[in-house]
Amino acid sequence: QVQLVESGGGLVQAGGSLRLSCAASGRTFSYFAMGWFRQAPGKEREFVAATTSGGTTNYADSVKGRFTISRDNAKNTVYLQMNSLKSEDTALYYCTARDGYGTRRSPLEYDYWGQGTQVTVSS
Repeated sequence: QVQLVESGGGLVQAGGSLRLSCAASGRTFSYFAMGWFRQAPGKEREFVAATTSGGTTNYADSVKGRFTISRDNAKNTVYLQMNSLKSEDTALYYCTARDGYGTRRSPLEYDYWGQGTQVTVSS
């Protein structure tokens, strides 16, 4: 089992920045591909970004150039730096882990999920 705990969400004005963190415990963090998804009210959960155990990254087109995913295997933590935030980025952001190689964009490909952290961007 892997436990994931997100933090860093909050309320920010459009154009601002936030950094989300996800602390993992329970199994060897460095083996897992890690990802971030988000879900806005009334919408499906959507892929945001992911990183492999080796640091290869993958981004949704809607966040490319604005968001950066990174990981610190020594701290068992993955981060999502979000810059130039827009009102459409408002959502509940979930951290997720995949017991396998490679990044994936479908939530069905991920094995473990955190409880989520709310990001609200005011315009």
